[in-house]
Amino acid sequence: MGRGEFKAPKGVIKVELEQAEGKVARIKISGDFFLYPEEALERLEAALVGKPLERGALLKVLEEFFEREVKDAPMLEPDHFVTAILRAAS
Repeated sequence: MGRGEFKAPKGVIKVELEQAEGKVARIKISGDFFLYPEEALERLEAALVGKPLERGALLKVLEEFFEREVKDAPMLEPDHFVTAILRAAS
C-alpha cells in the first residue's frame, strides 16, 4: 500500500492507496482539513476507485465531484487531492 500526503494551504491531505493495473483499487483519504458535508469524503473515495492514476483523469473526477458534492472546503482545490494521490502512487 502506498502512502502520500500534500500540505494544502489549510491542512494536510493524507492518502493510503492500493493500485492495480495503473488504476485506483482502494483508497483512504484523511488529514486535518475541513470538507463539508463530512460524508462527501467517503463518496469521493468510492468515485475514485477504478480510475486511472493519471493527473488529467483524476483531476476531472475531482473537479466534477467538488462541483456536484462539496458544499465547503476552505482553501482546498481538487488539484491538492490529485497531488496527494499521485504521491501515494509513486
